[in-house]
Amino acid sequence: MNTLVDSFGRQIQYVRLAVTDRCNLRCKYCMPAHGIDIVPRKELLTFKEMYRLIRVLTELGVNKVRLTGGEPFVRKDFIGFLEMLSYNDLLETINITTNGALITNHIEALEKLEKVKNINLSIDSLQPKKFAEITRRDVFAEVYKTLELLEESTLNLKLNVVIQSGINTDEIVDFVRLTRDKKLAIRFIEEMPFNGKGQREMEENWTFNKILNEIKTEFNIQEMPSEKSSTSRNYSIEGHKGSIGIIPAFTRTICNDCNRIRITSTGTFKNCLFDDGVFNLRDFIRNGASNDDLKELFLSLVKEKPKNGFIAEANRTKGSVSESMSTIGG
Repeated sequence: MNTLVDSFGRQIQYVRLAVTDRCNLRCKYCMPAHGIDIVPRKELLTFKEMYRLIRVLTELGVNKVRLTGGEPFVRKDFIGFLEMLSYNDLLETINITTNGALITNHIEALEKLEKVKNINLSIDSLQPKKFAEITRRDVFAEVYKTLELLEESTLNLKLNVVIQSGINTDEIVDFVRLTRDKKLAIRFIEEMPFNGKGQREMEENWTFNKILNEIKTEFNIQEMPSEKSSTSRNYSIEGHKGSIGIIPAFTRTICNDCNRIRITSTGTFKNCLFDDGVFNLRDFIRNGASNDDLKELFLSLVKEKPKNGFIAEANRTKGSVSESMSTIGG
């Protein structure tokens, strides 16, 4: 079987698929207050088209998919799509990234799907007022209830916390304290400039080392072994049920082992978060491409994967990065 291997010898085994560009929140680092210009529904990939793309990719060695948005639970019958994906015998793991405001009624259904392993819950503040300022929506109670229900469930729970200069840096140790009694993993993420209008002004740059040093002011941490292609460097704290990690998303020190590709909700194939898209899969499918055509395409596109995110950004043809993370796919 042919497998997806780029020109640097990295085997692609993981795809991030955005199921929608729509979101029920308006996080400041993700999009402007008025939201983004969402595309007409006919321009979104259908669930059948998404299933087909994932099936072809798994026949080329991909075994893990992360479903993102926008907010995936905004899209009608998302649970039905998860059930559809679960029938793919070559797919080992389905992970989901969500803001948690809409899923409390779906947790039991998620637990029944054997391939759904990890839920990444985005929550950038533990203070209701500040949470509302960041998200521009007053839904902290719902999201924190989701956190508690997921922590009690059979699913693995990770919290995604985007560290924003001048906004929530004072809460880093508060999040770490959660791991003392809760079985969850905190993932602190460097802020990225994808808010739909260009990078916002920041008082200071909270990079990996700055976040790590803030944690060390209160906790004695031990680095944990991580998978080669892990996006985070992970740490344990003696006596804590959970763990912590830091994702150097903007400083990009994790690129060398990257085994991921992305597909946006409109079918744009991306080799890297920082590129501006290299091919429209939706139009290729709708113009009659066969599965063999798709395989040949994927094999050739992956060969174009850049060595790292800096090169991907430098090679952009549409100018500097200003897309919304909701458009790119979380």
